[in-house]
Formats: sequence, structure tokens, C-alpha cells
Amino acid sequence: MHRPAGEPIATAVLTHGAGGNHDGLLLRQLGAALSARGVLVARIDLPYRQNRPKGPPSPSGSARDRDGIARACALLRELGAGPLIVGGHSYGGRQASMVVADDASVADGLLLTSYPLHPPGKPDRLRVEHLPRITRPVVVVHGPSDPFATTDELTAAVALIPAPTTVVEITGTGHDLRPDRKPTAELTTAAVLSHLVGRPTD
Repeated sequence: MHRPAGEPIATAVLTHGAGGNHDGLLLRQLGAALSARGVLVARIDLPYRQNRPKGPPSPSGSARDRDGIARACALLRELGAGPLIVGGHSYGGRQASMVVADDASVADGLLLTSYPLHPPGKPDRLRVEHLPRITRPVVVVHGPSDPFATTDELTAAVALIPAPTTVVEITGTGHDLRPDRKPTAELTTAAVLSHLVGRPTD
């Protein structure tokens, strides 16, 4: 949990990619940056990661991972104030987007960092079926060298979302968004505040 100094202006539930956990550098930096701007943040492990410390998720368990995201959002609704943002990195963000597509009441905004549009080298296997059902505003953070989606591919996919969408490109990065060397957390936080919370930054 990252708790702001004062009353929260918003709440966020963030989760990790297929190979990570809640302690990844990007999630930690996002939690710190968002809480410094007044957002109550929970970094969560998905159910598959709670069951085992290493290894990728199983497709058969993805519904359970989505249930875990929805439950975390329900709990954070009780703790925080203002709009609730849900999302995460790669696999975690994709699962969060499917949760919101199925039930818009779960969250008020969606944050997707490095959305895994297709498996690397397989651009014909697009993961876009649910995107036209997303009715909450979305911020997508993208590295132009990401093997899971070129910038053009991502732009075309985002156009399928009927809700307002904002793409933040982190130049000189790929799938990991280089939070150790780039202002990824700061740029993402600014976009979240401006487009999902309604508190534009200077």
C-alpha cells in the first residue's frame, strides 16, 4: 500500500506482468509517484502468483486472476475516495482491461502499461476482442520497441476502444519501459492525474 499524506483524491489498484510480482520496480515507482500526488495505491499479486513464487500464469487460471482484480477493487473502494483506477503491466493490465470490459462498475479508469497486444512474432494473434466493450477512460503507456506491439499496431487497437484513450510513448524503451533510466513513472502519473482523475498537472 502507498498512502498519501492527506485525504486521497483517488484510489488505484495496480498489478504485475506474467513474470513478475507486486514488488517490480515499475509498480513500486508508480505507487510512490501516484501517492505523492494524493492517490491511495495498492500493488497486488495476482492469484496465480500468490499460489507460486515463480513461473508464468496458466491460461486456465486467467478467470481466477480477473476475479482477484475485481475483489481487490471492491476492497479499495471501501478504503479510498474519488475515482478508482485499475490496471497494471502487460498480463496484469490485460486482465484488468477484461474485468472493466465485462463490468464497468468495477473501476472508473484503466491504466495499461505495455499492453501485450499479441505474442512476440505473432501479430496475427491479436488480443482485441474485448476492447470495443471498454467504456471507461484509458491511459496506455507504450515503448516503441515493444515486441508485443508496434506503435502502429497499438494505435489501431486503441482506436477500437469507444471510451476516451490517451497513449503515452516512452521513447527509447521496449516492453519493460526502463523505469530505472526513463521518467516512466512521472509521465504515467501525469497522464493518470490528467486523464483519469481529472487533476491536470502543471
